[in-house]
Amino acid sequence: MAKYYVNKNAQSNGDHEVHKTGCSWLPQAENRIYLGEYLSCGPAVREARQFYSQVNGCYYCSPACHTQ
Repeated sequence: MAKYYVNKNAQSNGDHEVHKTGCSWLPQAENRIYLGEYLSCGPAVREARQFYSQVNGCYYCSPACHTQ
C-alpha cells in the first residue's frame, strides 16, 4: 500500500494531481492534502474528488489514473 496526496495547487488546466509517496513531483507538505493509504491510485483519485471536482493522477507516479 502507498500513501497518496492531492496537490492543493491546480495545474494550468485546472487539474489537482494525485501523487504517492516517493514521487519526484510530490508537492511540499504545505501544498498537499493526505488522502490515505491505497493499493492503487483509483481509490485515491475518488477520495481526492471529495476536495476538488477536477482531479487527475500524476503522469509519473499514478499513470493508470492519468488522463490527457
